[in-house]
Amino acid sequence: MSLDKESVQKALGQIRYPGYSRDIVSFGLVKGIEVTLDGKVSVGLAVTSADPEVPKKLYAEIEAALKALGARQPEIAITVTVPKGAPAAAAPAAPTKLPADAGVGQVKHIIAVASGKGGVGKSTFAVNLACALARDLAERGRPGRVGLMDCDIYGPSVPLMIGVNARPQLDGDTLIPLENFGVKVMSMGLLIDADAPVVWRGPMIMKTISQFATNVRWGELDVLLIDLPPGTGDAQLSIAQSMALSGAIIVTTPQTAAVSVALRGAAMFAKVGVPILGVAENMSFLEGADGSRQYLFGQGGGLKVATALDSILLGEVPLDPAIRQGGDHGIPVVISHPDGNPARVFRSIGLTVLNGLEKAS
Repeated sequence: MSLDKESVQKALGQIRYPGYSRDIVSFGLVKGIEVTLDGKVSVGLAVTSADPEVPKKLYAEIEAALKALGARQPEIAITVTVPKGAPAAAAPAAPTKLPADAGVGQVKHIIAVASGKGGVGKSTFAVNLACALARDLAERGRPGRVGLMDCDIYGPSVPLMIGVNARPQLDGDTLIPLENFGVKVMSMGLLIDADAPVVWRGPMIMKTISQFATNVRWGELDVLLIDLPPGTGDAQLSIAQSMALSGAIIVTTPQTAAVSVALRGAAMFAKVGVPILGVAENMSFLEGADGSRQYLFGQGGGLKVATALDSILLGEVPLDPAIRQGGDHGIPVVISHPDGNPARVFRSIGLTVLNGLEKAS
């Protein structure tokens, strides 16, 4: 096996941060790699943790990985910063595993659902994907293991689409998410009056999103979907940097304008080391009763985005009146028409995502 900087980085990319699904490369912990002509390898890491076992475990795993590559006496330097006042191990991003009654909870995978622009049906997609995942997991004997965090602060449409409208209960300082169709939901739309405008500056938005992550009792989840606001502003970037995302799903429509913006949106995740799980093309075609298809917004945009990102096309969601009706009435099409083509597409996408996450774990 060749011993060069690229092979070393690839090997380090297989090492998970203790207790997390993310690797140390995507977390941004690797600060330097040097490989000399005579095969000497030096690796530098910067870790923030109050747990002395974390650097020890990382050192052992890195040493084993480098020796497997052929490095005889690798040099590994781990700089550890202990956070002020931290009672326990602090991590490089918001944790995915905490006690069930605190923070994000025991969440196995956190997935961002993102789009570069508005109007592509991202929230509709997120709601139906959440319901599809919930049904699939329930059939596997794991009901109630999906959460949906609506971070679209200015246009919180998730509550309407998934049929929840009550105020969340408070247990001390902790919000209890509402639940419908096997999906736990938290949204700004549940905390404000329906006709109240949200006129907030960036710091207020980020404080609210942070509270959704740390002050909501999500409990034990297999998947927590985060419906991001459209675009690539401070809110999107902060979420991508501060939460231990397992990956992101990019939602686009077929037309060229949406494709170019989707690519710019996906570039943000590349900069912070979040993998793209795949691309979903929404409103792909209108299907007639005879099975004929009309491509009202063009054709092949989702595949172009997936190819440019070196990712996969998860599926093409049709432009179907039942999807719109489901959103308007609070009964997603996956629930209202489970045997229809849109529901089958959403369930196929959900299965692909779950299988991909399981293989990567």
